[in-house]
Amino acid sequence: MSGTAVVARPRVLADLVSSSWLVDVILIVAGAGLTGLAAQITVPVPGTPVPVTMQTFAVLLVGASLGAWRGAASLTLYAVAGSLGVPWFANGASGFGGATFGYILGFIVAAALTGWLAERGDARTPVATLGTMVLGNIVIYFVGVPWLMAYLGVPFGTALKFGFTPFFAGDILKLLLAALVLPGAWWLVDRTRGKQN
Repeated sequence: MSGTAVVARPRVLADLVSSSWLVDVILIVAGAGLTGLAAQITVPVPGTPVPVTMQTFAVLLVGASLGAWRGAASLTLYAVAGSLGVPWFANGASGFGGATFGYILGFIVAAALTGWLAERGDARTPVATLGTMVLGNIVIYFVGVPWLMAYLGVPFGTALKFGFTPFFAGDILKLLLAALVLPGAWWLVDRTRGKQN
């Protein structure tokens, strides 16, 4: 039997630094904080209670960078802390419920999904990353739009008009940006690791 140690290939970016439970906790808190910061970048949309934010971009990157369990934990922390009063929802809001809370719940599922896909290598090339991010984005709407429909008491078509249609073009841009950022980070990591070997 060889005495050479086999170094596991990192599945997600967080695996490069995760060495203990304490580091994992720091990563989880940092992911929630990044999402909270991104939520403050808001543009109101006339006629709908849902603003354009950079939250979805942060959520998808957090999930794909941290992996399934850390990503889901990070966005669960974001949702719970915001519900308990931390003012880091869009526009400095906090509290449980409201028109947009369904999207916040969708963030948890989306982070878990994008993290799970990233752990299988679907966040290392632009095309694979784009597919991963599209699926994560769909999940956010899958939870957020029905919640909005129930909260406002409107038909599904009206909920789509308020909670999906105005954001489609912006989402495409954010997804394309994520499809460049994450593979770019992996390219830098692989290049750095190659120089060290």
